[in-house]
Amino acid sequence: MRRRLAGARVARLATVRPDGRPHLVPCCFALDGETLYSAVDAKPKTTLALQRLENLAAHPAASLVVDHYEEDWSALWWVRVDGPARVLPPGGDGPGAAEYRAASDLLAAKYPQYHHRPPPGPVVAIDIVTWRAWP
Repeated sequence: MRRRLAGARVARLATVRPDGRPHLVPCCFALDGETLYSAVDAKPKTTLALQRLENLAAHPAASLVVDHYEEDWSALWWVRVDGPARVLPPGGDGPGAAEYRAASDLLAAKYPQYHHRPPPGPVVAIDIVTWRAWP
């Protein structure tokens, strides 16, 4: 499970809106032990104040899934992790600053785009409590 999750290039992040409805978005991410990081990056967006951040402020529960599909269904798989999420603000020297920098470094090591253009927004940190997979 860990190898498949760490090696995946894109995932789907699920959060819960303040009104209780689900919210699902694709994202880039990096895994470090039992913590998963995803940044608010510079891909075209109308704002860095994304819905997922508002959702996590209201309900810190998050799930992230990666999957592999082939027409040969014997090769299908998925991995899902669940846990409480924290939002690490960019910059500064306050609580979470060192973790933010470490997460940014992990993301830049995995994605060359981040090395050349570091994410300007917050980083979502999911503290993994459960791992699920199929098969």
